[in-house]
Order: sequence, then structure tokens, then C-alpha cells
Amino acid sequence: MIDLHTHSLFSDGVLLPAELVRRAEHKGYRFIAITDHVDQSNLDFVVPRIAELAESLNKVTKIRTIPGVELTHVPPVTIAMLADRARSLGARLVVIHGETIVEPVASGTNTSALEADIDILAHPGLIDPRDVELAAHRGIFLEISARKGHCLTNGHVAKLAMEIGAHLVLDTDAHEPSDLITKENALAVARGAGLSADQASAMFMNVRKQLVERIV
Repeated sequence: MIDLHTHSLFSDGVLLPAELVRRAEHKGYRFIAITDHVDQSNLDFVVPRIAELAESLNKVTKIRTIPGVELTHVPPVTIAMLADRARSLGARLVVIHGETIVEPVASGTNTSALEADIDILAHPGLIDPRDVELAAHRGIFLEISARKGHCLTNGHVAKLAMEIGAHLVLDTDAHEPSDLITKENALAVARGAGLSADQASAMFMNVRKQLVERIV
């Protein structure tokens, strides 16, 4: 299991980062990214601490921890600058909180994110086909979410991505232990989004080869 979107108590999760990693390891995860919510106010505080923890844990655990961020509800015009700042502080993975239909995300967030140096556009909601084309062109992954609410548009995202040729990634957006899932659960979510078993398997393999191996 590869999960590239999770949260610790450094944002709105309930677990210490180390416990989050341990619980994921016990669940059978091979890779986990800790991507706490950040904006201009806490970016400099969160990223170096997660990066330091990841470096330490990766010396002694089988699971691989990837330090990341999820830029969340920031003005679209600031996304590119903040993504660059996150990378300079040690984030290996940059996720953007996309235009989910269950939160008042600023219009234009999806497009601005896809024009910036990011890796994943999380729960992009009713994303426009032109933005899916931009994601495909730039090699940015669009997220299928296992999280309640955000998952409501999984079918829309998956359908356009498959038609246009954009990369897909399936993440939990975990905030608490019960949010962590098995590979079998992930396959069920992918199938629920409209992917065939073969398409889901290809997606998981693509995430490993085209994203994880690039950032670890």
C-alpha cells in the first residue's frame, strides 16, 4: 500500500507523526507521505520537523516515510511561491488541496496548482477537462480520495483522467487510525470510481514508478 496524503497532529490529524507511521506500517503500508495542512503561517514550522522525523525513521523502519505538505485554502496566486518554499525546506512531495465540492476552496485553485511545481492535486472536485489536460501535460497526479465527502467526485475525476490520459493516484487523506486502509480497500475504492481491476492495478504500479521512485 502506498498512501501519499495523510495528516498528523501537526495539522488536523490526531496522531503523532511517528505513531501515524507505525500504524501504517502495521497495516502493511510500504510508503507513506505525511502531508500536513500548511499555509503561510506554519510552513516554516511544520516542514523541517517532518523532514527530520522522516530521515530518522527511514534508518530504522521497513516502511518508507516521505516528508510532504498539503497547501490548503491558500490564495491561488500564492501557490507557486509556497510550493517552491516547501521544497526548499525539505518537502519531497507537494500536494495541493483541490476544489473539493464539500469545502469553499477558492475558484482557480486547481488551475494555479497545476501551473506550479507540485506533485498531486488532491480531491479536485468537478475539475474542468482543460485542467485535466494540463495535469496530463505536466505529469501531475490527480487524486481519487478514500475520504468521506471528498470521494463524491471520484467518478468524475477518474473518467476524465482515463479519457485524457492524466495520471491518477489513490490516497486516504487519513486524519485518524481508522482512515488507514488496506490494499484490498484501496482496490474497492478504485473500482467504485469506475476503474476496472486492471486499470486500478496499472494505476498503483504507475504511482510507484512515476511518482514514488522519483521522490524517495
